Amino acid sequence: MNVDPTMSQISDSDTAEILFSIGDGAFARALRRLADAGTIRRIYAGIYTRNLDSPVEAIVLRNWAAIVSHLLPGAVLAYRSALEQRPVDGVIYVRRGRTRRKLELPGLVVEVFSGAGAPALLDPPAPDLLHRTIYLPSEARGFLENMGAARGASRRVLPQEDIETRLDKILTIRGDFKLNDLRDQAKAIAEKLDLGAEGKRFDGIVGALLGTHEEKKLRSKLALARVAGKPYDPDRLELFDVLHGALSGSVFAHPVDASNRGVALENFAFFEAYFSNFIEGTTFEVEEAEQIVFAGAIIANRSEDSHDILGTFRAASSTPWRNQSASMPDGFLDWLKSVNALVMQARPDKRPGQWKEKRNMAGNTLFVLPEQVPATLAEGFERIVSLTDPVARALMTMFVVSEVHPFQDGNGRTARLAMNCILSEAGMCRIIIPTVYREDYLLPLKRLTNDRDAVPYVRSMQRIHDWTSRFDYGQQRHDVQRQLARGNAFKEDLRNYRLIFPDDAASRG
Repeated sequence: MNVDPTMSQISDSDTAEILFSIGDGAFARALRRLADAGTIRRIYAGIYTRNLDSPVEAIVLRNWAAIVSHLLPGAVLAYRSALEQRPVDGVIYVRRGRTRRKLELPGLVVEVFSGAGAPALLDPPAPDLLHRTIYLPSEARGFLENMGAARGASRRVLPQEDIETRLDKILTIRGDFKLNDLRDQAKAIAEKLDLGAEGKRFDGIVGALLGTHEEKKLRSKLALARVAGKPYDPDRLELFDVLHGALSGSVFAHPVDASNRGVALENFAFFEAYFSNFIEGTTFEVEEAEQIVFAGAIIANRSEDSHDILGTFRAASSTPWRNQSASMPDGFLDWLKSVNALVMQARPDKRPGQWKEKRNMAGNTLFVLPEQVPATLAEGFERIVSLTDPVARALMTMFVVSEVHPFQDGNGRTARLAMNCILSEAGMCRIIIPTVYREDYLLPLKRLTNDRDAVPYVRSMQRIHDWTSRFDYGQQRHDVQRQLARGNAFKEDLRNYRLIFPDDAASRG
């Protein structure tokens, strides 16, 4: 039995989703026969796919680099594609040869412009990268490609605000030395490619960011904030806006604060401080914590931990930390500093009440850079005060402080105290996060940070707010403790125990 070698080549040696033919040889004819028979699909002249099920537009988009390499070998990505290095809205821009043209495929338009080819720029320090048979521009060349101001260029290049955001991120992460290096590379490339005007514009933007040129060249709020000495974290602001939208659309219960004086106030503040520290790893037996708070005891070999409990209790029970929030951004920052200084006063090595000097992290989450802390908190505050519901403001406050992590230590305790201050000021019950609820509290925070999903956070905080409000804190403290225990509040085995509401606990005896 004779086997067509071309068929064998198609079926065995080439497993790619896309098949290409050149000219009119045996392989090209074989592909046409398979297309006529319905075994493969024709996408474009000389381009076929084995995939008979997926939308052809989706096939083209995920194979765009192979397709452009086949149709336009030696091309270099241009304009916004030079920085995004992928199709956006189904369009990819390239430079090749001297003729401007447009190739239209299902789901993809390739706009071809004249211009110098990439091979001339293969020398260090800023080489273009060969990918298949096309070139991905160096970072410096990519920025130059987006400096064009000629007629019609505005639709092909990234807005200047986006360019400034990218450059600000480079400055933040890599430092001014690397941004200067990028500017030098762009200058050398501009000379080679006769892009003098583009190079001059890029130099002006970089210089304005570095403070060596006039800031009037800048347009974005982020860049202007940096040159004003108030840089903020734009990614965090996007997170704040996600939560702000969820909170604005939510309806909250308003349980009255029945623990705002006397024994009830002290009992509530005690258990708030106890659990808030337990979550952070400062763990005591309840009886030990009582001795610290109410008898002035300092537990042997745990002086600092003892003061953490005491400082948190004082903040939860005393004005102004308990119930006087700030009305202006500067006041908000000062309030945070003062409460952190109170909670962490026994740990001078943690710089209580002072902004962090090094970037901190929890797990895989990197928090805001030190130089971005004040302005990011101020931006967060603007979103806090724009919310009308006090519970929404409280939840927003807790997330803003937690997400910025402005201090070296004590950030979680500071964030929860800030949240509860707003609730107390509005005459509402504060929130306690018991040990058994630790993951129900922390995991939604991570979900919001990593996936930008605010719903679990809002739902979990509404639930624990309801739970907290169900207890009578005016009883003797050991009776309050007993009630909390029946709700599993002190349980550390989170696999076998869950939060139980007082009514449910009573029904179980």
